[in-house]
Formats: sequence, structure tokens, C-alpha cells
Amino acid sequence: MFFKTIKKYPVIFMALILGIILGIKFQIYLYENYPNENESKINQILNLTTNYYFEDVDTSMLVEAAINGMFDKLDPHTTYLPYEDEKISEEIFSGEFDGIGVEFQIIKDTITIISPISGGPSQKAGIESGDKIIFIQGESAVGFTNAKVIEKLRGASGTVANFTIYRPTNKKEYKFSIIRDKIPLNSVDVALLYNNDVAYINLSRFSETSTIEITKALSKLKLNGMKKIVLDLRNNPGGILGEAVSISDLFLDDNKLIVYTKGRRTDFDDEYYADKITGYEDYPLVVLINSGSASASEIVSGAIQDWDRGLIVGETSFGKGLVQRPFLLSDGSAVRITVSKYFTPSGRTIQRDYSNGKDEYYLTIHSNPDSAKADSAKNEYKTNGNRLVYGSGGITPDIVVKYDDLTNYAIELTRNNIYYQFIRKYLDKNKTYIVDNFQTLELFNSKFSMIDENNDFINFAKNNNVIFNKSEFEKDQNYIFQRLKAYIARDIWGNDGWYSIMLKVDDQFQAAIKLFENELTSNKVKLENERK
Repeated sequence: MFFKTIKKYPVIFMALILGIILGIKFQIYLYENYPNENESKINQILNLTTNYYFEDVDTSMLVEAAINGMFDKLDPHTTYLPYEDEKISEEIFSGEFDGIGVEFQIIKDTITIISPISGGPSQKAGIESGDKIIFIQGESAVGFTNAKVIEKLRGASGTVANFTIYRPTNKKEYKFSIIRDKIPLNSVDVALLYNNDVAYINLSRFSETSTIEITKALSKLKLNGMKKIVLDLRNNPGGILGEAVSISDLFLDDNKLIVYTKGRRTDFDDEYYADKITGYEDYPLVVLINSGSASASEIVSGAIQDWDRGLIVGETSFGKGLVQRPFLLSDGSAVRITVSKYFTPSGRTIQRDYSNGKDEYYLTIHSNPDSAKADSAKNEYKTNGNRLVYGSGGITPDIVVKYDDLTNYAIELTRNNIYYQFIRKYLDKNKTYIVDNFQTLELFNSKFSMIDENNDFINFAKNNNVIFNKSEFEKDQNYIFQRLKAYIARDIWGNDGWYSIMLKVDDQFQAAIKLFENELTSNKVKLENERK
């Protein structure tokens, strides 16, 4: 009967088949050339809101809020950058600007300091990672956009930025008046010889010129007698992946794997190897890290650790192991979408857990050096020399050295800019004498002391609203007078002067020096299967 019907109505049957085929083709065409259901829903809601909301609507504001809301459900590093922010982001890795010198992120409408820029006014004033800016110029800063924060905090050198921060670590608010200045954007803040043979290099970021800068620094220090190297990556938030690879290559040989990336799409998978002989592969090496060391800093320290090339000293790093690919949009804005994870040579992913949201992610930076080890046994890995290391929670140092916490009295001295103010007055009277009698930094470092200014400094601090606390002063006395001395050295000899003084009271750096003295590190790590 069915076949008879086909014979009876051949035209109708062929039309039906043709209709089905055309329908399928049309659906494919719609799918490929028009928004999918979710995109259509977003457009419908936007159109309905624009047309029927009881007041005029800023459509661009709604679109940006929707993007940020969408990305808020993803990882903490997938972000949207409006045009102004994208230009500033590019500037950070290539130029300089005037301002107070902080890297920040807006988390739940609150400006959170990721890191004060090394050598900038905020670092000198005592701004810390994790501080939250709650007022700027007397105006509540809650709800500020990135563009408005930049507008308020940037300005010509010599002008003053007034703002209030809330410090979660002690639940206190502090008011700051910081004089804006040129923000140094060189990668290498300082490169000097300590004790005549230890090269100390402070790398503050991984920007376009980082490898060139650090290569020049090493070359100069080598000529001056360098025998060992301390690479300081503390508070280095990362930067360009390629720079992390090339800087690792300075210290690794034999085509060693430095880092590899892996994601959902195989076209984002890659492997990076050492491929150059630079002449620095055999120098004893220590890398300093802390909770502000992230991303590219963790690539370098992870590769050095996994190949037993040197020792890692300090505190557990931040734990940022996600790779972002920037995509420029038609209006000049951009999105940075996480496309893969990166892994150290031993197979470790160092990305911290972010399942509790961005706020928790940025505030709960590892303070427990064994936290990664405690997660689970699957996070244990072996280095090339069969030493135990840990993954899924930042880079855990080989030698854990906690940074000595300062007393509240010392914090107040920094917050109120007492050191700098006192030294400015002191130098007005004594700079000529210092320059004439301490003609080299080495002589100044070994012979000059501020201890005779004890009472004058205490009284100056009192007169500037810092109440004297005898027990706290005595605990931090060495640090206080070294810092005063360092301000003088910076005024005369720049960053070399500052660091050559402050390294003497830097517990983590001094621990690195002892490792060299005890020959626990050479071109191959001698620390086997045990954390000291």
C-alpha cells in the first residue's frame, strides 16, 4: 500500500524529500551565519532593556557589565580590558608613566593592590600587597572602574595623591599622601656585587626588554668578579611567557625542557626548551621567591628547581599557572582568555585552587610552605635529581625562610613617611659632609652609621604623630637605622645604594648567602631528598 501511494503521488513525495533537505541546509546556514540561541537571548534582552527600560540606558555600560559577569564565572585571569585599560596594559611592559606606582585589580567593586611597583612611591611609602583602597581624594572608591582609578591616582610628577587603604591583615585603615613620580618600568631594578663575588639581580617584571637587561647585567657583573648568582623574583607578578623562557635559558643547558602548555585545543599546546649556551649555566644559583612571585616567575623558579640547577629560597609563590591569549576587539578593547595551563618540566601544574571565587583567590595567598604538600599525595613530584617537590599550589621553596614581620611602630614609621622626611632634613644639613668624607658606596656602607641620631629621630617621629614604643623600637632598631642609612645611600648612589644597605637586614637574602658559604648549592644542587 505504501509503495502504491508513492507511485500515485511522486511529485508530492519528491517535494517532501526536497523540503527536508532544504530545511536541514537552512538550519546549518542559520547556525553558521547567525547568532546561536544564547547569543540571540543576550541580544534580545539588550534590545528589550534598551527599548522599554523606564530611563535612558547606557548600552555600552550594560555590555561591559555582561562581559564582566560572564567572565566572573570563569577563572580569575580571564578578563575584559576596555580600550583605556588595554593601552595601559601595553604600556606597563614597554614604557613609563607618572603616578603612585601600584598594580591593582578591582575585586567585588573594591580596589585591591596586587603589588606596589618596585622603586615607585607606593613601595617607598609602605603600601603592601592585599591592601584595599577605599577612599581617593576623600571620595569613596568602592565601585570605581579601572579607568576611574587610573584617572584619580595618575597625575604629573610632584603632585599629591591622597587616599585611604584598609589592610585586611590587621583590620586597620591608613591614610596616605603620596607624591606622584615617574614610575620605573625597567625590569632589572638593580644588579650589584655583594661581598665582591655574589651577583644580586632584582627582576621586577618580565617585559619586552627583560632578557636584554638581565644579560647586560650579568655580563657586567661577570667582568667585575661574579662567582655566584642570586636572582630575586620576589613580588615579581610575571609578564611575557617568552621572556620567562629566554631568562631560564640563561641558566639551563643541554636542550632542557623549561615549560610546556596544555589546553582543550591542541593548537595552544606547546613546549619550550633551552637552546642557547650563554656562559651562565655553571654558576652557583639561588632564586628568591615569595607570595608575590607569580606566573613567569614561577616558570623560571619551577624549571630551575625541577632540573636541580639551583635552590629556591623564601616563601611559597602565588600559584598562577594559567596561560592567557589576548584577543583585540573591533573598538580597541580586548579580552584575555585562558587557553591552557602551563606545567613545569616534572609535570607540575602550579595553579592554585580558585573554586571559592576571585575574592578568596586573591586574599588567600599561600602562607603555609607545606600547603601544597597537604593537598594530596598526587601533588608530589620528583626533580631530575629525585628530590621531592610539590604541585597545584605555587612553587614551594627548597629552603623556607619567612620574612621577619616588623612591629607596628616600624610600620607606622613607613606609613607616615617618617624615614624619608627625616633624611631629607638630615641631608639638607649633612649631605656635603657625607659626599666629601664617604666618597664611595663601599666606604659609606662599612663606616657610616645613623645610631648617633637615635634621639633626634625618635623625637621627630613623635612630632609627626608616631607614638614611641620602647620594646618595639628595640626589636626593630637595627632595621630602622639600616633603612635610614639606605635612604641616604639611595639619594647619592641610586638603587645600588639602597639595596647594598637593605640586603644586610634581608633574612631571605642572608639565607641564600649562607647556602653559598656552606656549599649547599653549586652548578648542580647538593641538597638531596631532604628539605633543610
